[in-house]
Amino acid sequence: MSGIDDLPVRDELRGKSPYGAPQLDVPVRLNTNENPYPLPDALVERIAERVREAARGLNRYPDRDAVELRTGLADYLTRTGGHRVGTANVWAANGSNEVIQQLLQTFGGPGRTAIGFEPSYSMHGLIARGTGTGWISGPRNQDFTIDVAAAEKAIALHRPDVVFVTSPNNPTGTAVEADAVLALYEAAQAAKPSMVVVDEAYIEFSHGASLLPLIEGRPNLVVSRTMSKAFGAAGLRLGYLAAAPAVVDAVQLVRLPYHLSAVTQATALAALEHTDTLLGYVEQLKAERDRIVEELKGAGYEVTPSDANFVQFGRFADAHEAWRKILDRGVLVRDNGVPGWLRVSAGTPAENDAFLDAVRDLKKEQSA
Repeated sequence: MSGIDDLPVRDELRGKSPYGAPQLDVPVRLNTNENPYPLPDALVERIAERVREAARGLNRYPDRDAVELRTGLADYLTRTGGHRVGTANVWAANGSNEVIQQLLQTFGGPGRTAIGFEPSYSMHGLIARGTGTGWISGPRNQDFTIDVAAAEKAIALHRPDVVFVTSPNNPTGTAVEADAVLALYEAAQAAKPSMVVVDEAYIEFSHGASLLPLIEGRPNLVVSRTMSKAFGAAGLRLGYLAAAPAVVDAVQLVRLPYHLSAVTQATALAALEHTDTLLGYVEQLKAERDRIVEELKGAGYEVTPSDANFVQFGRFADAHEAWRKILDRGVLVRDNGVPGWLRVSAGTPAENDAFLDAVRDLKKEQSA
């Protein structure tokens, strides 16, 4: 039987593995940074109403420009992001990954490069490869913050077409200060100029403010967001960006026709109507995340400061072995391949208690 190596796939895809996290049948799964709280009944009913209304017109194509949805997202960003944006500043797609893909299709591609500061969200590099964009791994400090001086030198040396900055960073949870982003933006404009994409998938969980206000007067700066985390809508697959209107115009050159279904748009609009309730769950998760941090420290683990809905903890002589032993105790966390570290998503209080019991038990075993 022939396999993938027998197919005429592109050379840069050979030997690579697809993105994914194991979904194992265990009592507690805290490995994919999902919001653990189901959507409230009132929102479920509103989704049903909106989808029922949309279903009457499924014989027709949806609004290809998603104007009502983009207006709702702009209102949400204006209310919560510290900066007024309009419909023309916002674009939406099927998850933030499609947003990133469209940006790389527009500003990257064959003969062009993108840089990210790793460890960071691995899909940036995978999508770059999928769009034929060369990928450059930039430097971080030992504490997982971006080494700004080294990053500026890397940008000047490689002159990338796209620069990715993830804040809060996945998998470390580390936030990036506005001054650092501004320094990288200036370096990127001096080198090429190039696009700078700030990935804020987890910003609603941050201790600090969004970097959204930085787009003012910076036509090559993009802020990317998602409804998967704070909105508890990972199954919806809705991501969006905010940028200068010219960026929104540019990504429409590569978007597929009618890429957002009428059902997706209706569901997202219903979720936006319940923003206050959903952000209340975010506050609960932030409190649980902070509890996990403190209790991990109390148990003798090292913890990376987190502004996200997950926590990176360690250090382990063999992180994968530690992952397996935690799994044996009925709890699934994430081994991201960062040497010596694992990552746990904040779950419900009961799920977090089970995790903390497992890692305390592991620490006792290691100390015996």
